[in-house]
Amino acid sequence: MIDDIRRLTDSYHKWLRDNTTLQEIEDCVEITSPFLDRHNDHLQIYVEPSNGGFMLTDDGYTIADLEMGGCKLDTPKRRDLLNRTLNGFGVRRNNDELQVTATEKNFARQKHSLLQAMLAVNDLFYLAQSFTSSLFFEDVVAWLNLSGIRYFPNVKLTGKSGYDHHYDFVIPRSVIHPDRVLLSITDPSKSNVSKAVFAWTDTAVAREGESRAYAILNDSERTVSSTVLDAFRNYDVHPVLWSERESVREELAA
Repeated sequence: MIDDIRRLTDSYHKWLRDNTTLQEIEDCVEITSPFLDRHNDHLQIYVEPSNGGFMLTDDGYTIADLEMGGCKLDTPKRRDLLNRTLNGFGVRRNNDELQVTATEKNFARQKHSLLQAMLAVNDLFYLAQSFTSSLFFEDVVAWLNLSGIRYFPNVKLTGKSGYDHHYDFVIPRSVIHPDRVLLSITDPSKSNVSKAVFAWTDTAVAREGESRAYAILNDSERTVSSTVLDAFRNYDVHPVLWSERESVREELAA
């Protein structure tokens, strides 16, 4: 058995070596690894001499890719989670670059740590749905605050059925508008739409037209289908794409 595992381990090392390429670029060397990011592109790092050793960096790719995908690292919670993840691999953040230093003796280990940190950060922000939901909720909170929109967070309203339904935000009535309830929906899937529509239908009957509903839909990573938008409209829920949130700023602030 041990001989079989040793053979498989040797095979893995050979695959890693055969699928790693090097290219000299000015005063550094670009290493293209066989590991893939969420776009199925090969991860690349760059190595340059530093104080008798080496400095390895992702050249800012990992964080830039997150932000281009709509995941801004602009809240304390996000920055703290990023830093804790990097610390677990012994990787530091220098501005937007992920970096490690290495000597000839520990070069392989440090290179591996940097690549694993890049993969971990990628997974952390894009594959953990519960965390993504938390991030989108934070984005909505930040926008409401910036827009001067008054609200109560995390409110339960009782429907005609007697069941309580959770709403992310309730904006109190004003002279010209009734109460407005807001749902932030990270993943506007069919099941999530059905859940939101049922909750609002049950709530609206109990409140006898005294409230208006809005669904803030995350379209940062993919397009929200017209079917989803129509489903909300058919049940008197006003759908608001996150990319078009400014269109309802005055309405919600009034």
